[in-house]
Amino acid sequence: MACRISELVIDAADPERLAAFWSAVLGYVELGREDDGSIEIGPPGAGFGGPQPTLVLSPTTDPRPAKLRLHIDLSPTDRDQPAELERLLALGARPADIGQTGEENWHVLLDPEDNEFCLLRRRLNPA
Repeated sequence: MACRISELVIDAADPERLAAFWSAVLGYVELGREDDGSIEIGPPGAGFGGPQPTLVLSPTTDPRPAKLRLHIDLSPTDRDQPAELERLLALGARPADIGQTGEENWHVLLDPEDNEFCLLRRRLNPA
């Protein structure tokens, strides 16, 4: 293996809000803060360099581009897709219409700052 993803950096108008949302979604904890207001979150007990990438929510005042060229796909680990969808919606995710037919086996959602992510049907082991 040559490389692996160690962290994903997401520009945020409100890093606190996004850190709280994504921590609740992923079961992550705050790992640290930088002087520029960036907040890093990641798996408890693992942190940077662990088996899962950390997320860095980086403050910005730049306007958001129309559509991001990258999005995050999530898979449920301890419940089925309908139950996980209900949980994500309760945490503040919102459905997004990007032209789906209704036949897809995934759900397109928006985080609190309108970043698209998908909830896939296939369940994964939590490890």
